[in-house]
Amino acid sequence: MAEGAQRHDIIIIGAGPAGLSFARTLADTGLNMVLVERQPMAMLENPPEDGRDIALTHGSETLMKNLGIWGHIPEDQLGTIRDAKVINGTDPYALHFAAEDTSAPYLGKLVPNHLIRKAAFESVRHSNNITILTEKTVTAVATDARQGRVTLDDGSVLTAPLVIAADSRMSENRRRMGISAQMTDFGRVVIVSELSHTLPHNDVATECFHYDRTLAILPMAGMKSSAVVTLPADQADAVLAMSPEDFAADIATRFEHRLGEMTLVTERHSYPLMGVIANRFVANRFALVGDAAVGMHPVTAHGYNLGLSGATILAAEIRAAKMRGDDIGAMPGLLAYERQHRRKVLPLYHGTNAIVRLFTTTTGPAKLLRSAALRLGNVLTPAKKLIEKQLTELEA
Repeated sequence: MAEGAQRHDIIIIGAGPAGLSFARTLADTGLNMVLVERQPMAMLENPPEDGRDIALTHGSETLMKNLGIWGHIPEDQLGTIRDAKVINGTDPYALHFAAEDTSAPYLGKLVPNHLIRKAAFESVRHSNNITILTEKTVTAVATDARQGRVTLDDGSVLTAPLVIAADSRMSENRRRMGISAQMTDFGRVVIVSELSHTLPHNDVATECFHYDRTLAILPMAGMKSSAVVTLPADQADAVLAMSPEDFAADIATRFEHRLGEMTLVTERHSYPLMGVIANRFVANRFALVGDAAVGMHPVTAHGYNLGLSGATILAAEIRAAKMRGDDIGAMPGLLAYERQHRRKVLPLYHGTNAIVRLFTTTTGPAKLLRSAALRLGNVLTPAKKLIEKQLTELEA
């Protein structure tokens, strides 16, 4: 061990939702864990609203309840997605997913991202085997046959048998460990915000693939919806510069006034649109979780579900190794995690990207293919059931 190094069982880089949730999955094991986070503690305790809203599957809801995360989310902030519709251009025909076609009363829950972050933090803040180091930046990561070594910007060194990177889709530590990634830059920007409206949304989520931009309207709690606008990057500044009144009126018009008059009730936030998947999820005594492993296109609002699922899979391998008295950072357990997680994420990642490419291409043949795809989607019951299962994590 390096002189003066702080010894732990697991080092987790990144105290976002994925890193915090991973720590929570092992909070009852007695393993000594440390989370390293750039942001100050105040930002973890009260994360700012960032415009992003997450569609949580039934599987994620169950996991969050079991982990004690769900109970920290105010019930009056839980939106319900009962039905979902996909619309192509100006065609009124919609591909329709309905809860009544499944075994559950709703397809999923819609929760503001900052509330998930806060709930995940609250679930671990009093755990005596979890330490959170804030306002710290990682400057180096290395591993050898026995342990991982993480160096911080203040010169301190942390060591552990296992290092976890949960530091975003543009993970610096993924690169430091020699893991490459496939990145798909869609050349677009997503603008997210929340709007109130005068007509009820009836718990229906709608994805409108218009020919110049994509508009998703997702039902939040009460008379409010999350609006997700995807458009070419060179048009984003003009939309962000619109007055709140003009922006809300534009959204209402593009949504054909289905929700009546709309009013912008939050700031607008913009994010470059990029999908990322690591070519490996593990290396020697090192593993990726959350967006560091796979960062999804937001068209399904599905990202945290995969992060939580991956964290749970990896935690199960670590827990099993500990119960056997084995090395928790040994490669066999890490490779088992990688196999299971890749099996789940690859169809969703590549399938989502293929759908996005089809529905953002504006050539004549593409428009015809898009229209045909929606109609086939409604009549090809097995395929539709498979999509519903993927999106809700319910049995088909």
